[in-house]
Amino acid sequence: MTRRTGVLDARPLHAGPFRDLWVGTTLGQFGQQFATVAVLQQTWELTGSPVWTGAIGIATAVPMIVFGLLGGSLADMADRRTIVRATTTLQFLAALALIVQAAVGNVSVVLLLGLVALQTVAAALGAPARRTLPVRLLPADQVAAGLALSNVSFQAAMLVGPAVAGVVLAAWQFPAAYAFHALAIAASLVAVVRLPPIPPDRTLHDASMAPTRWRPSAGGWAFILRRPTLWGSFAVDLASCGLAMPVALFPLINELRFGGDPRTLGFFLSSIAVGGITAGLFSGWITRLRRSGAVQLTAAGIWGLALAGFGLAGPVWAALGCLAIAGAADSISVFTRGALIQLETPDGYRGRVSSVEQVIGAAGPEIGNFRGGLVASLTSAPLSLVTGGLAATAATLVISAINEPLRRYTIPTRGACR
Repeated sequence: MTRRTGVLDARPLHAGPFRDLWVGTTLGQFGQQFATVAVLQQTWELTGSPVWTGAIGIATAVPMIVFGLLGGSLADMADRRTIVRATTTLQFLAALALIVQAAVGNVSVVLLLGLVALQTVAAALGAPARRTLPVRLLPADQVAAGLALSNVSFQAAMLVGPAVAGVVLAAWQFPAAYAFHALAIAASLVAVVRLPPIPPDRTLHDASMAPTRWRPSAGGWAFILRRPTLWGSFAVDLASCGLAMPVALFPLINELRFGGDPRTLGFFLSSIAVGGITAGLFSGWITRLRRSGAVQLTAAGIWGLALAGFGLAGPVWAALGCLAIAGAADSISVFTRGALIQLETPDGYRGRVSSVEQVIGAAGPEIGNFRGGLVASLTSAPLSLVTGGLAATAATLVISAINEPLRRYTIPTRGACR
């Protein structure tokens, strides 16, 4: 089915291996929401300390960054299907351990966060290999559509998962929530077992990068710096998150303008997800545009302007509308950037380049939240949002001006990717 339509482009789901991957990843994402809510609540009940609930971020971010780089090297050395199978199995075993600790009445927050870190290590090792799969399972002109489908499932999990997890947690306590998490991972494992072998293609398509010796971590960064389309795309992402991430300022903005109503605070997060899902459902207009570099740059510019508008918004409807626009722009940027990065990277480097993408994805929002909080403490939350959003848009314009290959990048129209 190749009709040109603005609704969600479902062509990739006709490819059996990609459909299996998408189903497995979607189930895993919903299951992760159960674990996120349960770990947050259990940590709070064990400690009553915001320091410990904040430590959950350390227990996930550090393993994701450190072991994500190692996972990128592994993805360029071994069969990606084997890596995804093995790391998903490790995640399942860690999920079983979470059930056990909850069932026996664990009172050690260190043990709880240690299991969270262990599961994150497994996820980080497998994430780069998993990121490289769509480009190997789909024709080149369907890669962006496949990533758009993945983004829709992620946004849906973010929107629905925590609410359902809260109901399960209230009704059946921690063991049940962790059991749902483990069942979702098990179902995800069954789905990825069906994938075909996907060994890395060690044919290098860039003679300047033919290495005399293999260097796992340096190779990915060096390759990115030699490709303007890649470093430009990463720079846009880092500028967007690092200069304009709004989440840390949500409670303060809610207190200043909307009386601190917790329902409004929840609407802030939901509005971003609603915007992301809406963009995904109508992604057919976007995924068939060949000038994906220009699409990413435009979406990143809109993201910054929407968040600046959120900083200025008075009525709650205007604030939520700006956040929905920002969420839509972010989703468009995510799947167009993801397709560009995978299509522009020879398969022998995809694992390492994907690990860099993972590191930037983990570090960028944290940098942005820190920047936002710091500027707000020195000035005000609205000023932090406005200056951050405008700075992100300005940085995007600068990158667009100096990086013509990214600005003019056009995706291939047909053919399988290698």
